[in-house]
Amino acid sequence: MILFPAIDLKDGNCVRLRQGDMNQATVFNNNPAAQALSFQEAGFEWLHCVDLNGAFAGRSANTPAIAAILKALTIPVQLGGGLRDRAGIDSWLEAGISRVILGTAAVRNPDLVKHAARDYPGKIAVGIDARDGMVAVEGWAEASTLSAVELAKRFEDAGVAAIIFTDIARDGMMQGVNVEATAHLARAVSIPVIASGGVNGVQDIKLLRDTGAGIHGVVIGRALYDGRMEPRDALAASKAA
Repeated sequence: MILFPAIDLKDGNCVRLRQGDMNQATVFNNNPAAQALSFQEAGFEWLHCVDLNGAFAGRSANTPAIAAILKALTIPVQLGGGLRDRAGIDSWLEAGISRVILGTAAVRNPDLVKHAARDYPGKIAVGIDARDGMVAVEGWAEASTLSAVELAKRFEDAGVAAIIFTDIARDGMMQGVNVEATAHLARAVSIPVIASGGVNGVQDIKLLRDTGAGIHGVVIGRALYDGRMEPRDALAASKAA
């Protein structure tokens, strides 16, 4: 199972939010590139990056910080937040982002996602952010009438590389990942599913690993920043049989 340490960007800083609330942001590092490099040096093989300002603005808003992260790293980076048109997708993939995450666009403009997945095999992921099982969009500010499973199934044969599934109610709350909902989604579709939101410690990684649902990976945020989880322990848990 792949571990994705998370860098969430707000106003050029590396922050963590509580339940997606931009007014409840804790700044952990004002040098996102240095933070990203520390994750790489700890042994992580991917980085998960979200442009929080971009998610609300509908366009990339932390471009200098993202560019600095790309320059600092040799491991692949997946990027979400504010990517809602083809120009933005093209621009970031050409800049060196390995995979873009489309969330609001997956609900509002599914054809954009499907065409991009066709043109960029392995480089397009769908971000499904849900509260009580229902998809939220526009930086989690707006609820939709779609369930997470319904949305995922719309992309079943589109060539999407992965689904990043976030339980908003648990994000940044350190209450434990929603193993049941993540496993349910992973069993419902053939697309690889990456869990996100609420990871509290190594035990969450083990629970996801042992579901038997074939969960592809997990995004880890606050637990790494506040020291509740050591990178070496997380990486060991992800690989253990």
